[in-house]
Amino acid sequence: MSPNNGNASEETGLLSGQENGAASRKLSIRDFFLNKTHTPGENSGNKFVRVPARAFNVTKVTLFSNYVNILLVFVPLGIVAGAGGWNPTTVFILNFFAIVPLAAVLSFATEEISLKLGQTMGGLLNATFGNAVELIVSIVALKNGEIRIVQSSMLGSILSNILLVLGCCFLAGGIHNTRTGTAQGIEQGFNMTVASTMSSLMAVASASLIIPATLYAALSKSESTTKDNILILSHGTAIILLILYIMYLVFQLKTHARLFDGESADDEEDPEEPQMSPWAAGVILVVVTIAVAICAEYLVDSIESVVETMHISKTFIGLILLPIVGNAAEHVTAIVVALKDKMDLAIGVAIGSSMQIALLVTPFLVILGWIMDIPMTLHFETFETVVFFLSMLVVTYTIQDGKSNYLEGAMLLGLYFIIALAFLVYPDDATDTPGNVVLVTRAVVGSAKSALGM
Repeated sequence: MSPNNGNASEETGLLSGQENGAASRKLSIRDFFLNKTHTPGENSGNKFVRVPARAFNVTKVTLFSNYVNILLVFVPLGIVAGAGGWNPTTVFILNFFAIVPLAAVLSFATEEISLKLGQTMGGLLNATFGNAVELIVSIVALKNGEIRIVQSSMLGSILSNILLVLGCCFLAGGIHNTRTGTAQGIEQGFNMTVASTMSSLMAVASASLIIPATLYAALSKSESTTKDNILILSHGTAIILLILYIMYLVFQLKTHARLFDGESADDEEDPEEPQMSPWAAGVILVVVTIAVAICAEYLVDSIESVVETMHISKTFIGLILLPIVGNAAEHVTAIVVALKDKMDLAIGVAIGSSMQIALLVTPFLVILGWIMDIPMTLHFETFETVVFFLSMLVVTYTIQDGKSNYLEGAMLLGLYFIIALAFLVYPDDATDTPGNVVLVTRAVVGSAKSALGM
């Protein structure tokens, strides 16, 4: 007697070896390879059938989670190219495209675990893995002594989220809702309290970059003394920023959680169910993290040759190209929820991710550099610091009324492209001098006073 008590099913032809018709066999093959929720054999009593079937189903669910996963073909190609010593430009391009789907899979696996752990632990997990790609790439670059790449990558991730991602959300959501007539009028609203809290924390982060630049101008011309003092300031500031981030997590997830539950009503009506077990998602996290580390190693190693060959600066690579790779999945997620008029969630993805970089990842890298005896500091070049400050100023003006439209999105995108063009022509050998820092610092203080109406 067959395992189905003599009754033919669509699984019988594949799993028991018995014939039950061409139509059933065709259906079973289609279910086995294309069904996103089930694979024949998952519930089999034979573990030699059940375990491979469940593993294949997890692989299937992961591959079908995002259209960008078609780029996963670049992962083995990038690793082979790096290990085989191919042309550095080829290695850079292959691993560049390989990291894009890996970032998407990492985001998907993290979300799957978060659905099981609940809001508090899920939020902590997202805080840890939300920017894992940028963190891994930066750790590899820091290990290789590429401090400029690390600093520009951190700043680029922040700018990418608050200008490019948020701008795309406002633009796409505004045009969509203007055309369809959804939302209130032709503007989209969001929780102004949450947005202002996030922007205030980002203002603190921008101040943590302006202060080292100001100190650099105020100190004596003794280069060794200046570097030592900047290091001491950076280490202390990094610890304070990490404490602030921990306090923000407590604020968001515990004491003031109700302020951040703007989308809870929609979630209760149609709760999202996890597509795999936490253990399976955990295994995917480990495997993908290892793959990202390998691809990042080859990517960073090839940057020097790419700079010489393509005549672009390391700053442009770190500030513009690498953040686009690391934030690709978040870009898509934010735009999709903006089109659904869930602007609180879109704001949380865009500004929240920037805040993680500014208050968690960057300070962590400073502390890690301290441990590794690498002089990683919060003293960014003056031009980069001013760009960050002005970007924060524009974003704060944009979100202060709690509403958005497509014109505001176009303005944010326009500013991002202007910044990208500026860094395309910005040379790596451009350095600060105390006199220039003083002049720029005065200009920044003047802009801040004008913004505050002083």
